[in-house]
Amino acid sequence: MIHKAVRVSFMALGILFLTLMSCSNDEEMTLEEAQTRKEENQEGLLAGTVKKPGGVEKFAPGKSGGTWYTTITNDPKTFNLLAADSDQSASAILGGLLPGYLADYDPYTREWMPETASFEIVVHEEEDSLDVIFTLRDDLYWSFYNSDEKVKITADDVVFWYDEINGNEDLQLTSYNGQFLTMPDGSKGRVSVKKLDDRRVAFHFPRIVANPILSCNMTYGPKFIYEPALRELGTEGIKDILTIDTDVKTLPSGGPHFLVEYTPGVRLVYEKNSDYWDKDEQGTTIPYIEKTIAKVVPDMNTSYLLFKNGETDSFSIRAEDLEELVSAQNTDYTIYDGGPSMGADLISFNQNPSGLSEPYLSWFTKKEFRQAMSSLTNRERMVKQIYRGLGEPALHHYAQANPFYDDSISNVYTYNPDKAIELLASMGITQDDQGIMHDSEGRRVEFDIITNSDNNIRIDSANIFADECAKVGIKVNVTPLDFQKIIEMLTSTYDWHAILISLGSNYWPTGGSNVWPSDGNLHLWNPLQESPATSWEARIDSLYNEGSYTPDEEEAKVIWNEFQSILLEELPLFYLVHSEAFLALRDKWDNAYFDTLGGLDTNRLFLKEAE
Repeated sequence: MIHKAVRVSFMALGILFLTLMSCSNDEEMTLEEAQTRKEENQEGLLAGTVKKPGGVEKFAPGKSGGTWYTTITNDPKTFNLLAADSDQSASAILGGLLPGYLADYDPYTREWMPETASFEIVVHEEEDSLDVIFTLRDDLYWSFYNSDEKVKITADDVVFWYDEINGNEDLQLTSYNGQFLTMPDGSKGRVSVKKLDDRRVAFHFPRIVANPILSCNMTYGPKFIYEPALRELGTEGIKDILTIDTDVKTLPSGGPHFLVEYTPGVRLVYEKNSDYWDKDEQGTTIPYIEKTIAKVVPDMNTSYLLFKNGETDSFSIRAEDLEELVSAQNTDYTIYDGGPSMGADLISFNQNPSGLSEPYLSWFTKKEFRQAMSSLTNRERMVKQIYRGLGEPALHHYAQANPFYDDSISNVYTYNPDKAIELLASMGITQDDQGIMHDSEGRRVEFDIITNSDNNIRIDSANIFADECAKVGIKVNVTPLDFQKIIEMLTSTYDWHAILISLGSNYWPTGGSNVWPSDGNLHLWNPLQESPATSWEARIDSLYNEGSYTPDEEEAKVIWNEFQSILLEELPLFYLVHSEAFLALRDKWDNAYFDTLGGLDTNRLFLKEAE
């Protein structure tokens, strides 16, 4: 279902009418006729796409060869895994050099699978504890470009990375909070790790948890580089190794790629790592693609032009580009319809007294203000104007794939300006005779909303939000910023008002261990609280804790239902739109499957000519 109860203002209806009249001989068209015409157009667009989701067929074995051309939006700021921890762009660039996680979750079978290690769960019910024992593959190595030198990956890499990197309190990496459990008496217990032999490690949980593999699953970097740096330079100095000036050919790889070239502002070049552990059923090393060239292209319009010109192999299609790509003749690409996205962009208001001054703190810490802002968020307009009708409002806390998703638990503060005015009035914010909003002390209601400057869709969403706020007399200044600057504001200076960003999807109820608990370092609106600042955050902490240790699904559902309901009432953040995901891919590539559960696995693509 793409459209629901579309609310159309007189002005919007007028624009729609004029748009339709420009390409039609009809003298007049009713709203119902316009809606029918639009749905027919959408059906026509979808008819030009292909649904080929993953998980239905097995990947076919392929042959090595070919070069994959793609784009990235930002230059890396570092080649240091610790410095890249909170930088998704840098993490993505370096991810291809890592061996992978200990385990992998198959979203189609809903089962945990071995990745770089097999695993066994041993439950000690009498002690209310459990162990997860991982056995590493015997073919894991750190390799070096154009060299026969290899360093075997052992249990020591895992233990060092868990204890001294992820578990280092001074480093405060995003995975730090996930190492701790709340014990029945309210104290904190840490999940410990112990080396059993060169290939086996045991994670000991001091109490039984609902999803132990998720709780201790991790990837890891090369101990032989980071351990000496930590000993010699300390926790601050270790962040200064492997800077952006590093010769990338010296970076070891335990993953599918070597990074062999970085030209700032121009491109990164990867080559296949033949020592990578993953192989197909015929023994051919994955990936099949020999070389990847990623051009640095900050502008999405330029990326689109590169794809149309045949200079890149795939393109994540924006709604505004779909019709042109579908309508084009004699193309060499296929458009895949991946279905609705699981995640959605969100808006959050800063509630951190460390970085926020008055009057913002007084406004943003009141739930009525946040509820009013959600009520001024015209998600249907965003669907129509930004996503061309190919999306739906995001009103639930959990993604539909989450086992505790409940359609009846949703955000009730949907677009309703009258309700927003009523909510604001309840906290003393009212319109003057010019229609301008002021608080009870006469201060005009005005704030900034930041988002990343390389994402046109987010900028458009922020502009629609600002326009709707302006209609009731609230001034919102849309401020696009470099993503690295945003990270600094979120994790260091805390000097922001509102933000439009994404945190991914809430796939697991226990996911976001650094986001939802009040002591989390990515508790977006007020991180690292020593004790919960509000009673509802204290309740969220308690429910998150209780749900994490409740294996029984019926009992857990009661807990997670309340968890969702509180977040959707307090609205520390609220979601915007689930867009339909479309991907264009050159027809020369075989083995292509695409959906929003698994994405496109480029490691499995191979050239049809190579068959």
